[in-house]
Amino acid sequence: MKAEIQPNYTESKITCACGNVIVTNSTKAEMKVDVCSKCHPFWTGNFKQNNVGGRVDRFKKKYGV
Repeated sequence: MKAEIQPNYTESKITCACGNVIVTNSTKAEMKVDVCSKCHPFWTGNFKQNNVGGRVDRFKKKYGV
């Protein structure tokens, strides 16, 4: 591999809006994100999934079939 075209990976700090800091390797030194695994509703258990029926369920409900 050619050494001059490879990116330089350094230790990177990712900061979330909730204050959580994740340290990893990246080509950027610092990144800021809106949500992370500590505050995302899906990962915290606060995610509410709407079970909306499809066309067949709506038809059956509408016409009582």
